[in-house]
Amino acid sequence: MTLHTQPVTLSTELPGRTAAYLIAEVRPQVGGILRERLFEEGSDVKAGQVLYQIDPTSYRATLARAEASLESAKLLADRYDRLIQNRAISQQERDDARSQYLQAKATADTARIDVGYTRITAPISGRIGRSSVTQGALVTANQAEALATIQQLDPIYVDIVQPSGAMLQLREDLASGRLQAAGDGRAPVQLELENGRSYAHPGTLQFSEVSVDPGTGSVTLRAVFPNPDGVLLPGMFVRAKLQEGVREQGLLVPQRAVSRDNRGQPSVFVVNAQGQVSQRPIQTERTVGGDWLVSDGLQAGEQVIVDGIQRVRDGAQVKAVPVQAAPAPAAGAAPAAPAAPEANQ
Repeated sequence: MTLHTQPVTLSTELPGRTAAYLIAEVRPQVGGILRERLFEEGSDVKAGQVLYQIDPTSYRATLARAEASLESAKLLADRYDRLIQNRAISQQERDDARSQYLQAKATADTARIDVGYTRITAPISGRIGRSSVTQGALVTANQAEALATIQQLDPIYVDIVQPSGAMLQLREDLASGRLQAAGDGRAPVQLELENGRSYAHPGTLQFSEVSVDPGTGSVTLRAVFPNPDGVLLPGMFVRAKLQEGVREQGLLVPQRAVSRDNRGQPSVFVVNAQGQVSQRPIQTERTVGGDWLVSDGLQAGEQVIVDGIQRVRDGAQVKAVPVQAAPAPAAGAAPAAPAAPEANQ
């Protein structure tokens, strides 16, 4: 076949782990005896939905006392407001009454908030896990142990690990022009699940971490994926396929045309215009489908032997034919000479 340059889209596969989009740990803000649990473990809950009910009896009594004190302070403050107009009391007495009223109002507001806190609600929408307490348990305000955890799974994050060396090489290729950027930082990402199946919904790359992990020498990239069916769960291992960029002048050679010596050095057999074979070492970067992407050793327009390389030697004289038109050998007959094109295919 005759080589020619073409735009080649380069991508890379990297390991990753799924992580919840939002996580909220449910904790009580007031103490008391848990009267009931109002959700089913493992179900989806909505933001503001009541999850637990703490016995509110004592808090309602505190609120009633605070409201009574507020009413008394308000009446006194109103009476002093009238008396101060006739100079029947001092300004200090009127200010003290006003201050007592405001303090009583704040105390009543706090008691009313505490009554509301006896109804423990979901801070976010998502899927709730198991409950760590049951009815009758004693809970305390801001306790260390969460009552339950809610995770938002649609959309969901995938944290991808990329070696810092690969990231530096990618930046050098982009800066030198050898590689054209494939996107604006929100490039599409495809997923392969643990069972080898492709995930149906593509995601987008959000950002990369600003520091390198000193233990692994890698950088974390974060992508976000839609998860309407709940297939992806936090902590799953996946493989992400990221589009890096486009090599405008990419040179591809079929993998079967490349052989390697004892040191692993790749080489190909090239046929010149006179039909003479020469073996040439090359440098390959990566595989692209069933081809090798060649970075050095070959140029566009050269003819490479694809089939029959086992029967040729350096310096041999051959008649090259296009690989697509190579006839199949008859049964029991010796194979024909090596196949390579005479013209640009």
